[in-house]
Amino acid sequence: MCGVLGLVSHEPVNQLLYDGLQMLQHRGQDAAGIATAEGSMFHLHKAKGMVREAFRTRDMRDLVGNAGIAHVRYPTAGNAGSSAEAQPFYVNSPFGIVLAHNGNLTNTTELYENVCNRHLRHINTSSDSEVLLNVFAHELRYEVSGNAEKRLTVDNIFNAVRQLNSRVRGAYGVVAMIAGYGMLAFRDPFGIRPLVLGSQTDAQGRKSYAVSSESVAFNALEFDLERDIEPGEAVFITFDGQFYSRRCSDDTTLSPCLFEYVYFARPDSVIDGVSVYQARLDMGVSLANKIKRELPLDDIDVVMPIPDTSRPSAMELAMHLNKPYREGLIKNRYIGRTFIMPGQSTRRKSVRQKLSPMETEFKGKSVLLVDDSIVRGTTSREIVEMVRAAGARKVYLASAAPEVRFPNVYGIDMPTREELIANGRTAADIAREIGCDGIVFQDLNDLEAAVKALNPAIASFDSSCFNGIYQTGDIDEAYLQRLSAEKAGCGGLKIHPSRMEHNISISLGDDE
Repeated sequence: MCGVLGLVSHEPVNQLLYDGLQMLQHRGQDAAGIATAEGSMFHLHKAKGMVREAFRTRDMRDLVGNAGIAHVRYPTAGNAGSSAEAQPFYVNSPFGIVLAHNGNLTNTTELYENVCNRHLRHINTSSDSEVLLNVFAHELRYEVSGNAEKRLTVDNIFNAVRQLNSRVRGAYGVVAMIAGYGMLAFRDPFGIRPLVLGSQTDAQGRKSYAVSSESVAFNALEFDLERDIEPGEAVFITFDGQFYSRRCSDDTTLSPCLFEYVYFARPDSVIDGVSVYQARLDMGVSLANKIKRELPLDDIDVVMPIPDTSRPSAMELAMHLNKPYREGLIKNRYIGRTFIMPGQSTRRKSVRQKLSPMETEFKGKSVLLVDDSIVRGTTSREIVEMVRAAGARKVYLASAAPEVRFPNVYGIDMPTREELIANGRTAADIAREIGCDGIVFQDLNDLEAAVKALNPAIASFDSSCFNGIYQTGDIDEAYLQRLSAEKAGCGGLKIHPSRMEHNISISLGDDE
């Protein structure tokens, strides 16, 4: 999961992009990048680390211009390498394009073969985002080739996105800039990954535009949320502020990723017309009803969240169970989110650094811990051990999400079934593996109903990690087996820094 942000303004955007990226930091902590446009010149800086680590004062001074795009990344299999793997990516033809992408493509190998062998384009990294950029660049070049003046039109841009949508499968929320023309944003035909549009009108009546993975970025920028970008829709904003939009796919349906509402999105975001905070409150209500049926309520003394994402669900659950709500696990806010950390050993070590139990809240009590989801089980097992060591008499566990039984192929780092604790196990088996006295998972129907009730226009959800049904229709058993056997992306292609394009000012930050 990554975060993207784009701005077209009437003032310098470097500070705005930096501030907005910090609001999206929860979506990726591995690398960050900003590209700005000054006339027909791009300025780009990207580096490993969190936003505050990736950018220094001298970097920000170089990012001049009144338009720009930005990206925060977390590592997935196949693209957790150097700063060169960070986004945005750049190609110099046609016109010069920079692009940032949230999501994951499912036919990357096929696209890579076409891009490299048929279109003779060069891919520098193992990222499917760079493949996506080159697909778009090829389609845009084809559109312009029929124009005798070789000038780009809005129709050319939208036609190129339409062709891309016909070739590319998977999930993508994209922001891009075309040198000398403007900023483009588009969303996959299923709307799996989120993308929202915002605007701001200054004292002179001039309108600025922003596009973001989440509406929460607009709060820091003092932009108003206008609407979600629709599935299959593209919007183009010229550098002088003219706005255009068009649906670029004939077959679209709104099927957002259900895991956004469970875990990834910030609670103060609104995605596809749904308040994430309200959705999590309502998840707590339906989960409480199931707990009443499956756990001995008289044996539960207190309800506690595993902070932070599960807090709204836990509060509402405690109220509906008529049980005391307590905060017994104190979070160290300077430790990253364990779910998006690479490697099991790193996750295990970070749990003890991340959470500290207060013994006075646990000693002699039977505790119901509430988590947003249980994926690999590593964090849950460590927490149960900590809580028992703090003196808890019994430890029950409740998950606001159903059992995660299948890989997610649309941009979430759970690539293999072997890593998932629910794979081939019942709830009783999972409780034994984790070491708790009982466990309750949300029913998928209840979870989907809780979110859909807040926006009935949602046709369906990408619930693939829970039910194994993949919206794009191209995922079969052979594909999942390949995921288990090899890394995602284009085969780990790497380039030497000397092969970077020379006609763009690029700064690849160091790791200090």
